[in-house]
Amino acid sequence: MTDKNPPAGKPIRTAITSEDGIDFAIIELFFFAYRDFTSDPDQILADYGFGRAHHRVLHFVNRRPGLTVAELLDVLKITKQSLARVLKQLIDTDHVVQLQGPRDRRQRELYPTAKGRALALALARPQSRRIRAALEDCGAAERTLVERFLEAMVNPELRAQIDVGSAKMSGKSHGEH
Repeated sequence: MTDKNPPAGKPIRTAITSEDGIDFAIIELFFFAYRDFTSDPDQILADYGFGRAHHRVLHFVNRRPGLTVAELLDVLKITKQSLARVLKQLIDTDHVVQLQGPRDRRQRELYPTAKGRALALALARPQSRRIRAALEDCGAAERTLVERFLEAMVNPELRAQIDVGSAKMSGKSHGEH
């Protein structure tokens, strides 16, 4: 007869270290940086009953007005069902509008409203201040190195989505090049 509740393992009382070439120092820095980077927007979002998914949608819709739902799904790498819930809330609260595509009536293009633009900016300001302070602390000349490092963290086949120097992320409307 097998024991359905095997005895618990012995506790390990030593911290995990950089065995097997794992860079726990950088991993932890990412955890802490992300925690603090998202903390200010999280407080603002809580006032609206929104979460980080709402923030990401607002960010990309504001950076790429006219982005289609399919393109947004590709950028966010989330399910259609997850996006549908978040998008419905943003549309119902007048932060985003969804329009039929001019070339393909099945396509749905997403645009921020004035209310959605204001919220996106309110969420980005504290993050921008944090980034500016960090770059000043390590030296503004390091910005290019930081950008290259972060881009290199993205899967190579997806880097075109985040090309910092491209027209699609430079503030131009989606489709303008």
